[in-house]
Amino acid sequence: MTRYIFILLSFCAALTGCATAPAAERRPIAWDGLGRDPNRTAVTKHRVVKHAPAESDANSNLERERVLATLRPYSDAWWAVHDEIEAENDRQLESKLMICRRCAPPAPREDVTGSIR
Repeated sequence: MTRYIFILLSFCAALTGCATAPAAERRPIAWDGLGRDPNRTAVTKHRVVKHAPAESDANSNLERERVLATLRPYSDAWWAVHDEIEAENDRQLESKLMICRRCAPPAPREDVTGSIR
């Protein structure tokens, strides 16, 4: 008797695996127009402001890279120009990067060091 129950349960499990589709293959649901549309995902509305890249910034970085190529590698002047290029790249990336307030961890209010005192 236990053997038949085991066979029946394994048969049901196999059919259940075939009957369900993964979430990636979810198909649209027929919607009658009343209430919330089940095919639309729940997305909060965020206002995204896109800034056109300033050509002067791109040109200034190109000029800095040209100057960098003429300097002796790893000299003080080379590092100064290199740091300016990296700062400009970071500024451009920061202007494009959008992190919602709830996603980013809160900034510590006090200086947090690793000391035990």
